[in-house]
Amino acid sequence: MNDSIVIIPTYNEIENIESIVRAVLSQHKSFHLLIIDDNSPDHTAKKVIALQEEYPGKLFLEQRTKKSGLGTAYVHGFKWALERDYQFIFEMDADFSHNPNDLEKLYDACHFGGADLAIGSRYVKGVNVVNWPLSRVLMSYFASVYVKFITGMKIHDATAGFVCYKREVLEKINLNKIKFVGYAFQIEMKYRTYCAKFQITEVPIIFTDRTKGVSKMSNAIIKEAILGVISLRLRKLVNSL
Repeated sequence: MNDSIVIIPTYNEIENIESIVRAVLSQHKSFHLLIIDDNSPDHTAKKVIALQEEYPGKLFLEQRTKKSGLGTAYVHGFKWALERDYQFIFEMDADFSHNPNDLEKLYDACHFGGADLAIGSRYVKGVNVVNWPLSRVLMSYFASVYVKFITGMKIHDATAGFVCYKREVLEKINLNKIKFVGYAFQIEMKYRTYCAKFQITEVPIIFTDRTKGVSKMSNAIIKEAILGVISLRLRKLVNSL
Protein backbone atom coordinates (compact mmCIF):
# COMPACT_ATOMS: atom_id res chain seq x y z
CA MET A 1 0.00 0.00 0.00
CA ASN A 2 1.35 3.42 -0.96
CA ASP A 3 1.61 5.74 2.06
CA SER A 4 0.86 8.98 0.16
CA ILE A 5 -2.16 10.32 -1.72
CA VAL A 6 -2.30 13.60 -3.64
CA ILE A 7 -5.76 15.19 -3.90
CA ILE A 8 -6.51 17.51 -6.82
CA PRO A 9 -9.96 19.14 -7.22
CA THR A 10 -10.89 19.93 -10.81
CA TYR A 11 -13.43 22.00 -12.67
CA ASN A 12 -12.81 22.54 -16.39
CA GLU A 13 -9.15 21.51 -16.32
CA ILE A 14 -9.10 19.54 -19.57
CA GLU A 15 -6.08 21.54 -20.78
CA ASN A 16 -4.00 20.56 -17.74
CA ILE A 17 -5.33 17.25 -16.46
CA GLU A 18 -3.32 14.75 -18.49
CA SER A 19 -0.04 16.59 -17.95
CA ILE A 20 -0.55 17.01 -14.20
CA VAL A 21 -1.55 13.34 -13.78
CA ARG A 22 1.57 12.18 -15.60
CA ALA A 23 3.79 14.59 -13.68
CA VAL A 24 2.52 13.52 -10.25
CA LEU A 25 2.62 9.81 -11.02
CA SER A 26 6.12 9.93 -12.54
CA GLN A 27 7.85 11.27 -9.43
CA HIS A 28 10.78 9.32 -7.98
CA LYS A 29 8.79 8.98 -4.75
CA SER A 30 5.66 6.98 -5.47
CA PHE A 31 2.35 8.79 -4.95
CA HIS A 32 -1.24 7.84 -5.55
CA LEU A 33 -3.53 10.50 -7.03
CA LEU A 34 -7.19 11.26 -6.35
CA ILE A 35 -9.04 13.63 -8.67
CA ILE A 36 -12.23 15.21 -7.32
CA ASP A 37 -14.15 16.49 -10.35
CA ASP A 38 -17.23 18.70 -10.02
CA ASN A 39 -19.00 17.58 -13.19
CA SER A 40 -16.75 19.64 -15.48
CA PRO A 41 -18.56 20.59 -18.71
CA ASP A 42 -15.28 20.20 -20.60
CA HIS A 43 -15.21 16.46 -19.72
CA THR A 44 -12.16 16.53 -17.48
CA ALA A 45 -13.46 13.39 -15.78
CA LYS A 46 -13.60 11.45 -19.05
CA LYS A 47 -9.91 12.12 -19.60
CA VAL A 48 -9.14 10.89 -16.07
CA ILE A 49 -11.14 7.71 -16.71
CA ALA A 50 -9.11 7.09 -19.87
CA LEU A 51 -5.86 7.61 -17.97
CA GLN A 52 -6.91 5.16 -15.25
CA GLU A 53 -6.29 2.33 -17.71
CA GLU A 54 -2.66 3.43 -17.87
CA TYR A 55 -2.31 3.85 -14.07
CA PRO A 56 -4.33 1.04 -12.47
CA GLY A 57 -4.37 1.19 -8.68
CA LYS A 58 -2.65 4.59 -8.68
CA LEU A 59 -5.13 7.04 -10.21
CA PHE A 60 -8.56 7.43 -8.64
CA LEU A 61 -11.56 9.59 -9.51
CA GLU A 62 -14.48 10.86 -7.46
CA GLN A 63 -17.16 12.58 -9.54
CA ARG A 64 -19.57 15.03 -7.92
CA THR A 65 -22.78 16.21 -9.50
CA LYS A 66 -22.13 19.96 -9.42
CA LYS A 67 -19.57 22.65 -8.66
CA SER A 68 -19.61 22.82 -4.86
CA GLY A 69 -16.43 24.68 -3.92
CA LEU A 70 -12.81 23.96 -3.19
CA GLY A 71 -13.30 23.29 0.51
CA THR A 72 -16.01 20.68 0.12
CA ALA A 73 -13.97 18.96 -2.60
CA TYR A 74 -10.98 18.63 -0.29
CA VAL A 75 -13.11 17.46 2.64
CA HIS A 76 -14.58 14.81 0.34
CA GLY A 77 -11.07 13.77 -0.61
CA PHE A 78 -9.82 13.77 2.98
CA LYS A 79 -12.63 11.45 4.06
CA TRP A 80 -11.93 9.18 1.08
CA ALA A 81 -8.25 9.00 2.03
CA LEU A 82 -8.95 8.37 5.72
CA GLU A 83 -11.12 5.40 4.81
CA ARG A 84 -7.94 3.89 3.37
CA ASP A 85 -4.47 3.48 4.87
CA TYR A 86 -2.76 6.64 3.58
CA GLN A 87 -0.44 8.26 6.13
CA PHE A 88 0.39 11.44 4.19
CA ILE A 89 -2.38 13.36 2.43
CA PHE A 90 -1.55 16.18 0.02
CA GLU A 91 -3.43 19.09 -1.55
CA MET A 92 -2.38 20.68 -4.82
CA ASP A 93 -3.81 22.48 -7.84
CA ALA A 94 -4.25 21.02 -11.32
CA ASP A 95 -2.77 23.98 -13.19
CA PHE A 96 0.97 23.56 -12.44
CA SER A 97 1.05 26.61 -10.19
CA HIS A 98 2.34 24.01 -7.73
CA ASN A 99 5.33 22.10 -9.10
CA PRO A 100 4.88 18.32 -8.71
CA ASN A 101 8.64 18.08 -8.21
CA ASP A 102 8.11 19.78 -4.83
CA LEU A 103 5.83 17.02 -3.53
CA GLU A 104 8.78 15.09 -2.14
CA LYS A 105 10.00 18.17 -0.24
CA LEU A 106 6.67 18.32 1.60
CA TYR A 107 6.74 14.57 2.17
CA ASP A 108 10.25 14.74 3.63
CA ALA A 109 9.23 17.57 5.96
CA CYS A 110 6.49 15.37 7.44
CA HIS A 111 8.07 11.93 7.20
CA PHE A 112 11.60 12.83 8.28
CA GLY A 113 11.39 16.39 9.60
CA GLY A 114 8.78 16.05 12.31
CA ALA A 115 6.13 18.26 10.74
CA ASP A 116 2.46 17.36 11.07
CA LEU A 117 1.53 19.88 8.39
CA ALA A 118 4.03 20.95 5.73
CA ILE A 119 3.11 24.05 3.71
CA GLY A 120 4.56 24.79 0.29
CA SER A 121 5.17 28.46 1.05
CA ARG A 122 5.48 31.34 -1.42
CA TYR A 123 6.58 33.82 1.24
CA VAL A 124 8.77 32.09 3.80
CA LYS A 125 11.87 33.29 1.92
CA GLY A 126 10.91 36.57 0.27
CA VAL A 127 8.24 36.52 -2.44
CA ASN A 128 8.56 33.52 -4.77
CA VAL A 129 5.76 34.07 -7.27
CA VAL A 130 6.11 33.98 -11.07
CA ASN A 131 3.75 35.55 -13.65
CA TRP A 132 1.33 37.18 -11.21
CA PRO A 133 0.54 40.89 -11.62
CA LEU A 134 1.88 43.02 -8.79
CA SER A 135 -1.65 43.71 -7.52
CA ARG A 136 -2.30 39.98 -7.08
CA VAL A 137 1.03 39.42 -5.35
CA LEU A 138 0.38 42.27 -2.92
CA MET A 139 -3.15 41.08 -2.19
CA SER A 140 -1.96 37.54 -1.46
CA TYR A 141 1.04 38.63 0.60
CA PHE A 142 -0.84 41.10 2.76
CA ALA A 143 -3.69 38.60 3.18
CA SER A 144 -1.22 36.35 4.96
CA VAL A 145 0.05 39.28 7.06
CA TYR A 146 -3.56 40.01 7.99
CA VAL A 147 -4.21 36.37 8.92
CA LYS A 148 -1.08 36.29 11.05
CA PHE A 149 -2.15 39.44 12.89
CA ILE A 150 -5.71 38.26 13.58
CA THR A 151 -5.00 34.62 14.47
CA GLY A 152 -1.54 34.74 15.99
CA MET A 153 -0.30 31.95 13.70
CA LYS A 154 3.37 32.33 12.79
CA ILE A 155 2.71 31.31 9.18
CA HIS A 156 3.94 33.36 6.22
CA ASP A 157 1.60 31.82 3.62
CA ALA A 158 -1.75 31.14 5.29
CA THR A 159 -3.68 30.89 2.01
CA ALA A 160 -1.32 28.33 0.46
CA GLY A 161 -3.04 25.42 -1.25
CA PHE A 162 0.00 23.16 -1.64
CA VAL A 163 0.30 21.19 1.59
CA CYS A 164 0.92 17.79 3.15
CA TYR A 165 -1.00 16.59 6.23
CA LYS A 166 -0.08 13.68 8.39
CA ARG A 167 -3.04 11.38 8.80
CA GLU A 168 -3.30 12.18 12.53
CA VAL A 169 -4.09 15.84 11.81
CA LEU A 170 -7.11 15.07 9.65
CA GLU A 171 -8.28 12.44 12.13
CA LYS A 172 -8.15 15.00 14.95
CA ILE A 173 -9.87 17.82 13.05
CA ASN A 174 -13.63 17.42 12.85
CA LEU A 175 -14.02 17.63 9.08
CA ASN A 176 -17.78 17.94 9.40
CA LYS A 177 -17.31 21.30 11.13
CA ILE A 178 -15.28 22.87 8.31
CA LYS A 179 -17.26 25.95 7.32
CA PHE A 180 -15.52 27.68 4.43
CA VAL A 181 -15.31 26.65 0.80
CA GLY A 182 -12.98 29.13 -0.96
CA TYR A 183 -9.51 30.34 0.04
CA ALA A 184 -10.81 30.80 3.57
CA PHE A 185 -10.91 27.00 3.67
CA GLN A 186 -7.11 26.96 3.44
CA ILE A 187 -6.87 29.40 6.33
CA GLU A 188 -9.40 27.46 8.40
CA MET A 189 -7.56 24.16 7.98
CA LYS A 190 -4.27 25.71 9.05
CA TYR A 191 -5.90 27.47 12.00
CA ARG A 192 -7.58 24.29 13.22
CA THR A 193 -4.24 22.48 12.89
CA TYR A 194 -2.54 25.28 14.84
CA CYS A 195 -5.21 25.27 17.57
CA ALA A 196 -4.82 21.51 17.93
CA LYS A 197 -1.11 22.16 18.66
CA PHE A 198 0.28 20.20 15.75
CA GLN A 199 3.72 21.03 14.36
CA ILE A 200 3.53 23.24 11.24
CA THR A 201 6.49 23.75 8.90
CA GLU A 202 6.80 25.97 5.84
CA VAL A 203 8.83 24.68 2.91
CA PRO A 204 9.91 27.31 0.36
CA ILE A 205 8.57 26.78 -3.16
CA ILE A 206 8.27 28.84 -6.33
CA PHE A 207 4.64 29.44 -7.31
CA THR A 208 3.99 29.90 -11.03
CA ASP A 209 0.65 31.22 -12.27
CA ARG A 210 -1.32 28.99 -14.61
CA THR A 211 -0.64 29.25 -18.34
CA LYS A 212 -3.68 27.16 -19.40
CA GLY A 213 -7.28 27.27 -18.27
CA VAL A 214 -9.10 29.90 -16.23
CA SER A 215 -8.54 30.99 -12.62
CA LYS A 216 -11.40 30.30 -10.19
CA MET A 217 -10.69 33.43 -8.09
CA SER A 218 -13.69 35.72 -7.47
CA ASN A 219 -14.69 38.67 -5.30
CA ALA A 220 -16.92 36.37 -3.24
CA ILE A 221 -13.94 34.14 -2.44
CA ILE A 222 -11.87 37.17 -1.36
CA LYS A 223 -14.70 38.46 0.84
CA GLU A 224 -15.14 35.05 2.46
CA ALA A 225 -11.44 34.95 3.32
CA ILE A 226 -11.38 38.46 4.85
CA LEU A 227 -14.46 37.97 7.00
CA GLY A 228 -13.76 34.31 7.66
CA VAL A 229 -10.54 35.02 9.54
CA ILE A 230 -12.37 37.22 12.04
CA SER A 231 -15.08 34.58 12.40
CA LEU A 232 -12.50 31.87 13.12
CA ARG A 233 -10.79 33.96 15.79
CA LEU A 234 -14.06 34.88 17.49
CA ARG A 235 -15.24 31.27 17.53
CA LYS A 236 -11.92 30.23 19.05
CA LEU A 237 -12.27 32.89 21.77
CA VAL A 238 -15.72 31.59 22.77
CA ASN A 239 -14.64 27.94 22.49
CA SER A 240 -16.97 27.15 19.59
CA LEU A 241 -14.41 26.47 16.87
